[in-house]
Amino acid sequence: MAVTSTRSSYQVTFTVLLLGTIAYSLLQSLVSPVLPTIQHDLHTTQNTVTWVLTAFLLSASIFTPILGRVGDMVGKERMLVVTLAALAAGSVVAGLAHSITVLIIARAIQGIGGAVLPLSFGIVRDEFPGVKVAGAVGIIAAMAAVGGGAGIVLAGPIVSHLNYHWLFWIPLMIAVIATLCAWLFVPESPLRTPGRVSWLAAVLLSGWLVALLLGVSEAPSWGWGSPKVLGLVALAAVLAVAWVWVELRAVEPLVDMHMMRRRAVWTNNLVAFMFGIGMYSVIGFLPEFVQTPTSTGYGFGASIIQSGLFLLPLTVTMFIGGLLSGRLAATIGSKSAVIIGSTASTGAYLLLAFAHSEKWEIYLASTLLGVGLGLAFSAMSNLIVQAVPPAQTGVASGMNANIRTIGGAIGAAVMSSIVASEILRDGYPAESDYTRGFFFLAVMTVVAVVAALLIPRGPGAGADPDLAHHLEHAELAVVPGGSIAEY
Repeated sequence: MAVTSTRSSYQVTFTVLLLGTIAYSLLQSLVSPVLPTIQHDLHTTQNTVTWVLTAFLLSASIFTPILGRVGDMVGKERMLVVTLAALAAGSVVAGLAHSITVLIIARAIQGIGGAVLPLSFGIVRDEFPGVKVAGAVGIIAAMAAVGGGAGIVLAGPIVSHLNYHWLFWIPLMIAVIATLCAWLFVPESPLRTPGRVSWLAAVLLSGWLVALLLGVSEAPSWGWGSPKVLGLVALAAVLAVAWVWVELRAVEPLVDMHMMRRRAVWTNNLVAFMFGIGMYSVIGFLPEFVQTPTSTGYGFGASIIQSGLFLLPLTVTMFIGGLLSGRLAATIGSKSAVIIGSTASTGAYLLLAFAHSEKWEIYLASTLLGVGLGLAFSAMSNLIVQAVPPAQTGVASGMNANIRTIGGAIGAAVMSSIVASEILRDGYPAESDYTRGFFFLAVMTVVAVVAALLIPRGPGAGADPDLAHHLEHAELAVVPGGSIAEY
């Protein structure tokens, strides 16, 4: 796809990949603090506006494995251009949207950009000198985490001085530049893997996710016992079973279920799923909670800028926790780091559920949650790598991240259903709804703790073998985004 006749410098390629990562990570988080503003301006309900977040996550969950497989077949740089172009196109539609339906469609188009990370990791593996791969992947993944945190903080100033449409125009500029540069400067993939996409598996994966999310999100208005909700949940279950059956029998599965059955893999994926439920729900609903007027009897009447600052400790400590995770895992083992991270996250959600009347309590919970997420995500990556052959490292690690996204999509829908179950006269949820919602997240992380306890311990009951040596030569290989050097 690149028009250059010779292979571009890997430093140039690295810059392009960073631009694409920044554009995607900003779009992932920018809208979260301003969902109440979008809800008001587009005259919709809290339950519906949550689909602005859910549609993005759902789309990313579906397209990431598909485009990753196509990239292996036709060239990673070709699919990187397609992915970034979709990110830009979705941003144009979102920037012009004046109805909630159009905005949700635009966010689904943007979600295609979720493939930018696995494609970037694959390009790094193909193009960079071996000694540079670890640091490059670590920096890209770290930039994804930093960009996501920056989006939460920048959303307030952008909306205050411009309007929420600029939440899409600004990333659009970055996405357009990244698309053009990827087309011009990223060399064609030297490695191709002949094969085909299991489109039946892709359709079944899409079907059960959509059916489940639609049923859960509409349950408050339709009724949990209504035929529509029960029918959608039953349909989701049938399609999910069919999806697993097809994947198990496929010569070239979209998701390798045989690999997924390994104890070290499925336990870490279960932890990732539960963490995704909690993380994306907090990013979506904690800003709404702190922005609630004090006249309702709870909340802090925070501005959009102030609500972003409530989540700033989460971003900072997640990054720090991710870096510390490697050294901690080298001492006590990655399994112990996951257990500690899961336990810390449980404590954070319990704080949000039962101690949220003072600002310092929110800041404390945000800090504790960031530490927990950072420790667990990075340690899970090490455990996944130890559990699979080198040739499957990228696939296994990418699927772990994608399962976290699926958990986020489902969690956001369930959290919306809980929070929207009782609306006050002034249009805000009852405080008890938020309490139940945050407690639900705590229960999910308790499940993560149990799953972490089931993770098999590596050779030796203590520290992970060779991990300290690995970190000595690639400190950035373990980062809060959950990605590692061995991609």
